[in-house]
Amino acid sequence: AIFWNLVTWYLGIPCSSSHTLIGSILGVGIAFSLLPDSQQAAVNWGKAQEIGVSLLISPLFGFSVTIILMYLLRTLTKKTSYGDSLFKEPKKNAPPPLWIRIILILTCTSVSYYHGSNDGQKGVGLIMLILIGIVPVYFALDVRVSPTELNAPLHRIEQVIAGIDPSPLSAPDKAIYAEVKATNQHLLNSIAQVHSVDQISKAARFGVRKDILLLDRHLKYLLDKEELSISTASRQIVKDDLKSVRKITDYSPRWAILMISLSLGLGTMIGWKRIVKTVGEKIGKEHLTYAQGASAELVAASTIGLSTNLGLPVSTTHVLSSGIAGSMVASKGVKNLQGDTVRNILMAWLLTLPVVMIMAGSLFLLFRAIF
Repeated sequence: AIFWNLVTWYLGIPCSSSHTLIGSILGVGIAFSLLPDSQQAAVNWGKAQEIGVSLLISPLFGFSVTIILMYLLRTLTKKTSYGDSLFKEPKKNAPPPLWIRIILILTCTSVSYYHGSNDGQKGVGLIMLILIGIVPVYFALDVRVSPTELNAPLHRIEQVIAGIDPSPLSAPDKAIYAEVKATNQHLLNSIAQVHSVDQISKAARFGVRKDILLLDRHLKYLLDKEELSISTASRQIVKDDLKSVRKITDYSPRWAILMISLSLGLGTMIGWKRIVKTVGEKIGKEHLTYAQGASAELVAASTIGLSTNLGLPVSTTHVLSSGIAGSMVASKGVKNLQGDTVRNILMAWLLTLPVVMIMAGSLFLLFRAIF
């Protein structure tokens, strides 16, 4: 992921760090699944499809909504003095009017904030993935959460499970139902009379984490079955209690969050110019107007913020680039785009996933063979 990001950055091509990171993880997962001694699939294809749709739709959404926003803005300010200031090319070496400056600071800051909230979670997630895989004794469970907090939600889940009639389910689903009951009971036994994570043996901590994740996945799978007879209230109880149980596994240390935040800030300060020049000067054939910049940023910030709240990773690069392209099209049509730049961005967009999947999978297999 780092290699592909550096190559595209050096060439000045806006490329999605989300694409590279997710593609690399998928590549490693697929490579692991192909090993002769692999007993299970290493990729959650349902979640991968959900993420893929998000990465595909978000640039199209940014492009189209920016065009609509530009049209509305032009219509509303057509006969006002604001329209002349917003839609004319900025004068060289002249600062923008104060009210425009305030708008641009707000929209730019919003993009930066939501960019950090979305991309920051990916970085933190990757660090936790590595830490849990390498040293599960210390990072499998959050030491700040007392296992006693899990007793009540697990008992409520047990009561709901006991009241379910599994007879309408298929044979494989009945097996999953039986596994859910056994896993829930095993969890209750594991944390009985345990008041802190330190009291759980080092060998058992990853097992507790695995039980919680399996319980969460299998229960959600069963709740989606139409043939399962369960009340709406019971469904909600299970969903709420699963969130409570997952608090001990879904976490990140403060130092990891701070490290990722610092990395995002330093990376932007050091390497900003190549990508900024491409996005700001090479996508369209004319200089960006204040209206075009503000519209693209507002749509990008809204799209990224919405995706973050939905728990979906999106490409800030592609959303913002497509927003700029949409603003250029809204101004003077498709002819206002620079074909070479748009083609390079599209090529990078199409090649990123397959290239990084192959590279990451191959590197994993190489390291496995060596070590």
